[in-house]
Amino acid sequence: MCCFTGAARRLRRAQSAVSHAISALEAALGVELFERDTRRAELTAAGRSLIPDARAVITRTEDMKNRAKSISAEGVPRLSIAVDTYFPRKRLIDCLRVLQAESPTAAINLHMTTMQGGEALVLASDCSLAVTISDVPEIKKSAIERHWLCETPLVTVCAPTHPLAGISRPIAQDEFGEYVQLVVTDNQPSAETSQKGVAGERQWLVNDLGAKRDLLLAGLSWGHMPADLVAEDLAQGRLVEIRRRAWHIGPLVFVISRIRGSELSSFEERAVQLLAGEPIAAPM
Repeated sequence: MCCFTGAARRLRRAQSAVSHAISALEAALGVELFERDTRRAELTAAGRSLIPDARAVITRTEDMKNRAKSISAEGVPRLSIAVDTYFPRKRLIDCLRVLQAESPTAAINLHMTTMQGGEALVLASDCSLAVTISDVPEIKKSAIERHWLCETPLVTVCAPTHPLAGISRPIAQDEFGEYVQLVVTDNQPSAETSQKGVAGERQWLVNDLGAKRDLLLAGLSWGHMPADLVAEDLAQGRLVEIRRRAWHIGPLVFVISRIRGSELSSFEERAVQLLAGEPIAAPM
C-alpha cells in the first residue's frame, strides 16, 4: 500500500508499524478508516469525517508537549493569594482570567477572606500574598509588610422598603445608629476588628459580602458596600443610596500584605500589577 509506505518513510518508521498502528486505531474507534486494495489505501467516509478531530488531538498534544518543555525549563508559575471579600470583584476576575490566559500551566491558589484572615494565612505560610484593607489592624507588624495597592469607593445603601429610604434629607450618624447595621467581620473572638463606618451598637455581623447584600435586599438592615458591587442594584432600584450628614467615610484602601523582606516572583508581580488596575489589553 503505497500511502502507508510513504507515511512510514516520512515518519521514519517501518511500514508494518504504521499499518499496525492504523489497524489498532480502527479497532479502538470501531470504524474502518481506510479502504484498502493491492495498490493503495484511501480514506473512507468515516475517515474523512474524523480528520478535524484528529487534527485537534494532534494540536492539543503539541500544546501539551510545549507546556511540558516550558515547565521543565522554568518551573510552574505559582500564586497563592488571599483576597478580602470587599475587593472589587470584577477586577479580581479580570486578573485571574488574564493570568490563566498568559500562563495556562500556572498553579493558582485563591482564598476569599475578611478582616485579618488574609494576613493570618500569610503568617501561617498558606499564602504568599494577601489583599488586605489598610484600616484592618495588623496581626504582627514585625513579620508583615504592607504595600499600597488601590482603593475603591463605598456607598451607604438600604432597600427601598427600609425606613431610612424614606428620609430625603442627609442623615446623621446617631440616627443611623437607631437601625440595625450589617458589618462584615471574620467573627473570630480573638480577632481585632476595624470600627470604620460603624454607627452604633445595633449590628449584625456577617463574614460574607454576598450574605450582606442578600440581607440588604431583604430590607432588614442598612450598610456600606463597595460601589462596584451594588451599581446594578442601585440602577435597577433594588437598593437606594442613603446620604450621610457630617459623617465622612473615605474609600476603602487596599494593600498587599506579605512576609517582611520577601521577594515576589515575576508571576506574583504580574498578579499585583493586574490587581492594582493596570489596563488589560483586549483579546486579539
